[in-house]
Amino acid sequence: MVRMILKGVVIGVANIIPGVSGGTMAVSMGIYDKMIHAATHLFSEFKKSMKVLIPIVIGAALGIVVLARVIEMMFAKIPFQTNLLFIGLIIGGLPAITRKVKGKSIRLGHILSFLLFFAVVAGLAVVGEQEGASADLSFSLLNVIKLFGVGVLASATMVIPGVSGSMMLMLIGYYNPILTEINKFIDNGLAFDVPGLLEGCLVLVPFGIGVVVGIFAIAKVIEIIFEKFPEHAYWAIIGLIVASPVAILLMNSFGAINIVTILTGIVALAAGVVVALKLGEE
Repeated sequence: MVRMILKGVVIGVANIIPGVSGGTMAVSMGIYDKMIHAATHLFSEFKKSMKVLIPIVIGAALGIVVLARVIEMMFAKIPFQTNLLFIGLIIGGLPAITRKVKGKSIRLGHILSFLLFFAVVAGLAVVGEQEGASADLSFSLLNVIKLFGVGVLASATMVIPGVSGSMMLMLIGYYNPILTEINKFIDNGLAFDVPGLLEGCLVLVPFGIGVVVGIFAIAKVIEIIFEKFPEHAYWAIIGLIVASPVAILLMNSFGAINIVTILTGIVALAAGVVVALKLGEE
């Protein structure tokens, strides 16, 4: 239970950092397949599915609420080491997925799957270097519908390994406004500001409903793909994961680099690999 919550924390933190994929972290922690199965069999295997999903959701919520500002501060103070930590977490997850195709023949279709999805992530990172115009979150029926749609899009991309949901939000101008609303909601909750909480709900509830719908919808699609084309799917995920460090390098700044930052960065990279390998153990 504690291990699953910790895995959820890593996934939650990853989902709020542009260029870092929560789906990739799920693969790194060895729970991606379980998450997809639990989401698509929630009603037919309710108890079993909830046993998987509840600790992950609790951990993800803790990661977003408690560690979001810590990670934000780390990126501000030690960006080089923090970026390498996440790259290490991604690298540490590769063995878990490469074992799925080990010993099997590599065909042209597998190579094309790898290259296509590598190019998608790298291309999004290049395009996503500049954030679009900030979105309007004022209350209206149109904005409620938009927020629902944005939630669906964000969660769908969060579930796919290698694709950063936060990077997608950044591209369409919703990243900073949504993150600001989450932080305001937390502050209002701590201050017992009921009007402030209700105002926040007007934004976060339609967005949150969209997130839930998007997760279940994309999970079903992914399950079908794995049933019909398992090897192509695994090679596509490998392409997404291998491209993730490239996306991080393109999306984030590293600050001033000297011998100390390089040495501590190597330590952070190694720590990330070790943590991913440990959390990926059954």
